[in-house]
Amino acid sequence: MAYSFPPRSVQVTNQARFNAAEFEPLLDSNEAAALLRIHPKTLQKLARAGAIKGSHAGKCWRFRVSDLNEWLWRQERAG
Repeated sequence: MAYSFPPRSVQVTNQARFNAAEFEPLLDSNEAAALLRIHPKTLQKLARAGAIKGSHAGKCWRFRVSDLNEWLWRQERAG
């Protein structure tokens, strides 16, 4: 007994589409640390502690510029 799948055109229209205007490129640890002018290991330590939002896959950390900007803004507001 074979299961019949709906045509591909139906599958694509039912899926939530990601707006390309909302896509934000990710930075690696070196790029993000250079932006903040801190050492990459310090950035990774802050990310592990949850102080800075970051995505971790294997040994690689990835950061959004907006998350880094938000963290920096919070640091300035804290005094």
